[in-house]
Amino acid sequence: MAATGSSAPQLSPQTQGRITKCVILVDDEKAYIDLLEQLLSSHLSCPVHSFTHAADALRALPDLEVGLIVTDYNMPDIDGLQLLAEIRQRLPAVPAVMITAHQEHFTEQQLAKVPNLKVVIRKPFKWITLAEHISQYWNGSTPPFPMTRNDR
Repeated sequence: MAATGSSAPQLSPQTQGRITKCVILVDDEKAYIDLLEQLLSSHLSCPVHSFTHAADALRALPDLEVGLIVTDYNMPDIDGLQLLAEIRQRLPAVPAVMITAHQEHFTEQQLAKVPNLKVVIRKPFKWITLAEHISQYWNGSTPPFPMTRNDR
């Protein structure tokens, strides 16, 4: 089961008793993140936890085994680069994907603070594009999504 907002993540029956890496989604647009969570949860072989507030995602990190972070760039309290820099201090090996509707141009100095950022995806995008990037940069031995083109 996934967490949205400030509720604590819950383990589904199939993940209880074993450590399962998850995807964390952070975006302040609730309807968007809910839809993305539903699509990814239906197609990935790992739990997906979504948060509409970066602070809630940060608070949940100690209770989760994270395989990858997906964050929006433009959020009200903290931008995606700041969030990834904070996560990197806590989980330096966890890769990240940034999604944004804006034509951001990041400086080398900004990117140097977040070497865990692997790719920036411009909105709108197809969910399968995100799923493929999640599998490509997954922090674990078994990617959560098959890398085939037949699912399109």
